[in-house]
Amino acid sequence: MTAAPAPRRADELLRAAMGHLQLAGVQDPRVDAELLLAHVLGVPRGRAQALALMGSALPAPVAQRYRDLVLRRGAREPLQHLTGTAGFRRIELLVGPGVFVPRPETEVLVEHALLGLPQGGSAVDLGTGSGAIALSIAHERPDARVLAVERSPEAFAWAERNREHVGAANARIVQGDLADAVGEEDGPFDVVVSNPPYVPDGMVPRDPEVQRFDPPAALYGGPDGLDPMRAVVAVALRVLRPGGLLAVEHGELQGAEVRGLLGPEWRDAATHPDLTGRDRVTTARLG
Repeated sequence: MTAAPAPRRADELLRAAMGHLQLAGVQDPRVDAELLLAHVLGVPRGRAQALALMGSALPAPVAQRYRDLVLRRGAREPLQHLTGTAGFRRIELLVGPGVFVPRPETEVLVEHALLGLPQGGSAVDLGTGSGAIALSIAHERPDARVLAVERSPEAFAWAERNREHVGAANARIVQGDLADAVGEEDGPFDVVVSNPPYVPDGMVPRDPEVQRFDPPAALYGGPDGLDPMRAVVAVALRVLRPGGLLAVEHGELQGAEVRGLLGPEWRDAATHPDLTGRDRVTTARLG
């Protein structure tokens, strides 16, 4: 007696994938299953949904590739690593192992940075990672001059790749430590923006995708999580023009501590919520 053939109809594959991802604890099993199907088919998500509704048959190699990706997603490998891309505001970023996957909450940080950027102004992104913040600013404000700094060689390579992918001619990315990579000759800047590591060293992130796949250097920020933030504030004091804006992302319970890092040189310090209502961004003006 021969074994029954593995399903190759798009609707059957999709149902099986959704069930597997739900059992694995993936937050949005339907969304991820549909996006993976769209990825292997090379079509938009809506087209993949339509093919599933019609019960379209898939070639055996495509069906097998889909099953393999679903298994990897069930093991909590980030969806963005499997597709190779991450959408962020109005741009698409290339991502993979060695770089922090940008999160939707960081889009709020970009919004505050853009609000503080005057026409023809300048911004520096400290610890750019994939380049999400810097390249979003450069893309949405082609009149601005944008500098991005990244220490990790792996993340720096992703950021450079993304600069070419986005086509941000007004952005420049340099490799170096955020504490000293920006010189006086690079500024002064109208905006300093950063999403630095801010998880305390002893804390274990809740999501398996973060625990297992995000680079530790992009997560952990010392005993209280704020050592990189202290460096960001120090750089901002040095390179911001008077009245310039500092905008930083932090953990939802760190707003008061971040504001406490700002000395008498700063004014109008305030903490703002992300799209889920959690405190996420602190801004302040120099002088």
